[in-house]
Formats: sequence, structure tokens, C-alpha cells
Amino acid sequence: MNRREFVKVSARWAACAVSGMALPNGFLKNAFAQKEDMMTDIDGLLHAMEMKDSAETDRRLKKLYDEGYDAWEIHLLLFPTVQRVLNPPFINPHLPKMYAINRELKSYLKKDDIPPMVRFEVMEYTRRSKLEKLKKTGLLKHTVSFLEIESAISEKDKEKTATLIATFHAQSGEEELSRRLLLLGSGYLSNSLGHSISCTAFILQEMWVRKKEDLWPAFTTLADYFCKGKFQHTPVPETSHDTIADDPVPSMLLQTTKGGGIVNLHHTITLYAMERVRHLFDEQEYGHMLRALVSFMGEKDVMQPEINVPGATHPEDYSSFYETYSELDAKTVTAIAKGMITSSQGRRLLGRFLIKSLCKAYQGDYDPHYVTGLGSALWAVDRYWNRDSVAVNALYQYLDYLFEGLRKSN
Repeated sequence: MNRREFVKVSARWAACAVSGMALPNGFLKNAFAQKEDMMTDIDGLLHAMEMKDSAETDRRLKKLYDEGYDAWEIHLLLFPTVQRVLNPPFINPHLPKMYAINRELKSYLKKDDIPPMVRFEVMEYTRRSKLEKLKKTGLLKHTVSFLEIESAISEKDKEKTATLIATFHAQSGEEELSRRLLLLGSGYLSNSLGHSISCTAFILQEMWVRKKEDLWPAFTTLADYFCKGKFQHTPVPETSHDTIADDPVPSMLLQTTKGGGIVNLHHTITLYAMERVRHLFDEQEYGHMLRALVSFMGEKDVMQPEINVPGATHPEDYSSFYETYSELDAKTVTAIAKGMITSSQGRRLLGRFLIKSLCKAYQGDYDPHYVTGLGSALWAVDRYWNRDSVAVNALYQYLDYLFEGLRKSN
């Protein structure tokens, strides 16, 4: 029984209780027994992940699958553990960001495609170290200002920062906390390679859809990251009389996708994250965010398409797509993709094939940017499919980075 089914049977029990109807024999006992069994199995999985025991994690996940548990429900229950997954020697919370982006990637998949994606992410979380748990404290009684959060960050006091963030969230709301943290992060793009916005944005997004859950794990991750990164002074947005174009993103994408490698890929991922949280900012603040990204990129001119290929014939099926994908040639796969993105159905199919291929190629050791970069590429394709130079550049930049990494690991 998955979590949603348990809610349904619980609601059925409640309805019977309210109306005075008799419960079926054994109904309540069986429902709660199944829920207890599931949570016991999940706890065993989470313990194996905590202990970095990949073999036991794999065994327990397979057992859950064999017993019919829903893969996406398992993913959702990983939230508290995933928030603490580290990626040393880097301080950036790459894995919590990857976890949030998988929510977007799921929309491309069929139900049977999801178990391999969840297995891949679970194995990645397992093999990595975890942030030490911070004891949860009660909310503060006084009204917390954002300046207090910045002060705690400057003191490198993670516990105090987490408590202040939690209290500010309760008092001022998720959108105001998000806006303030992102504006604070905007002053440190060059220092953090864009992660002060990109990681923060996606952690916040995952929090937004968990309104009734305990968000303390996410608060502690943000506190730890901002303290380690020394993100402690919010820049004052400059007053600009320049008018922002109706949609400045296409020209920005032509700049972010100029060049290969991890730094240039981060330019695109950062823009992707900024657009996901754009609704939080007024025009002046949004202009500030764009200028912060331009400053982070440095001297990068708008470019013509880096790859000029005719759209190739649609692959007949996933097997034929993967056969080409497995050759790890970015230009060839980009050419196939170019032929698929002209229709909504083709774009959905492309996303599904790329995600399935990434999962199938998994050999137990992935760079999280293989997922976060895919999220940014599919976002660019979905939004700007009718602008070849934008969509094609984004796809090629990602595939070039991915395939170079896969070739090195083979």
C-alpha cells in the first residue's frame, strides 16, 4: 500500500465512523498493518542509505519494488534524508537540487520508467556522506528580521541560522523567505559558480510543495550552505532606467550556452533556476538578478548556433534512440533531437528518451550535473523549441558535457 492508498483507506474508515456504518471485518487492522509494514521497509532503506551501504540499499529497494510499492511514493519519502546528502569536496547542496529537479523530469515519464530513475538517485544518495543532523528547536517568540539571519550566518552559527530561518518562514511566509534568500544569494554567484541561486531555488521549490510537512531538514541544509559559503550580505539592487525586454531569456540563453565544460553549463543551470523563481521578484529585482548573472558570466557575446545540423529522422522507438545515444556523440544525438522538438509530442518523447537513456547508462557513479543539466536543457527546449539556435545550443551544451563525462568513466 502506498501513501496515497493509505490516505484513501483512512478516509473510508473515517467516513464509516462518522456515519455510524460498521467497518468491514479486519479492515482497520489490515490497513494499518500494511502501512506499518511499509514504513518499516522504508526505515530500513533509509538506514542503509545513512550507513552508505550500497549493496543493502539496492537489496531493500528491490524488495520494495517486488512487493509492489510505488516508486514515486518511495522518492517522496526520501525528502528528510536527501536534504542532508553532501557532495565533498564541494560545499554546494547538489543532491538536494537534483532531487527537486527529478520532480520536473518525472512529468516526461511513464509509470514503468520511474523505478530506474528512483534507483539511480537512491544509489547516488547512498554512496555520499550526509550532513550531521541538527537538533530541532522551537520557533522564536520575537519577530525575526532578515538582518538577524544574515548576522547568524556571519557568525557561522548553523543552529541559530536554521532556527531563525524556520521562524522567519513561519512569520513572513514561504515567498518572502524565498525572495530574501535568493536576493542574498545573488551577491555570490561568482564565488559559488551560480549555486547560491541554483541550489537555493530548487531546495525552496521542493519546500513549496510540502506545506504540511516538517521542513526542518531543508532549513538546516540552507543554514549549513549559507554559513559555509559566507553568504551574509544582501546586495542592494541597483536602480536602472534600462527597460527589460518582454522576454530577455532567449538572448541570455544564447550567451549562457556559449562554450562547453562545467563553468558554461552552470551559466545555463543558473538561468534555468532564476526563471523558475522569477515570480517572486518585482521588475527592479528581476533586472538585478539578470545583471548578476551577466557579471557572473563575464565577457560572453551572443553567439550563433554552435552546431548547425539538419534535423535527423525520428527514431522508430526507444531502442533505436538508445543505440545512437550509447555512441556518445553529441552532434548526432542533437541532430536527432532537432527533428523531434517541432511537435509537443516529439518534445515529450525526447525528454522521456533522454531520461531513460541516462538511467540505463548508469554504472554506479554519476555527476549530479548530468541530471541538473538535463533539467535545464529540457526547460530550454520546452520553452523555446521554435527558436532553433536557443533550443539546439542548450541541448548540445548539455550532451557534450554529459558524453565527455561518460566516456571518461567507461
